Amino acid sequence: MNQPLFERDPSETRSRGKESINPVLKLALELGPLLVFFFANSRGEWLAGKFPLLADFGGPIFIATGLFMAATAIALAASWLLTRTLPVMPLVSGIVVLVFGALTLYLQDELFIKMKPTIVNTLFGVTLLGGLAFGKSLLGYVLESAFRLDAEGWRKLTLRWGVFFLLLAVVNEIVWRLFSTDFWVAFKVWGIMPITILFTMSQMPLIMRHSLDEVSGKK
Repeated sequence: MNQPLFERDPSETRSRGKESINPVLKLALELGPLLVFFFANSRGEWLAGKFPLLADFGGPIFIATGLFMAATAIALAASWLLTRTLPVMPLVSGIVVLVFGALTLYLQDELFIKMKPTIVNTLFGVTLLGGLAFGKSLLGYVLESAFRLDAEGWRKLTLRWGVFFLLLAVVNEIVWRLFSTDFWVAFKVWGIMPITILFTMSQMPLIMRHSLDEVSGKK
């Protein structure tokens, strides 16, 4: 009998025609665009003075948005060149950055780039929880995880990440609506990332309990 798609070892799917990438480089590709966004927003006027062409974008947040879009495109291209694949989450996030970044620059309205995290996190959260509603634990496929978990482990992990994504969407809405643009940019870089890392680490006990490698090792 064929093993159901979302209960297969995710590493089997990931290994087909794909190359691995150094974890440090992978982290740099993910964090790089965010750091560019933060730096450009905080030093927008300085950048406009050094590179007059950037002044055409508008104020610091618009310069940051333009450079964020460029850095995101470069990170996606580098990921493709190194691995010959584009993971689902960075790809979806990158598309939303480019679309909403373009709207931000064209309309000179920072609202669009501020709503980008809300839309991306809501999309991921609804997708994961919606999959569970239909009996599918999509997390292994969406994240291309290297973990080998049993069906119950995937369901629990998918539920937790689905709820977490929705909470991130709510937090983003609260921060950009109640605080300044500079505070929102700083929180996006120095708040959301540590929160996500801590949440990821907090899931390790569940992963260990439901790891098929752990179960096999005990037999």
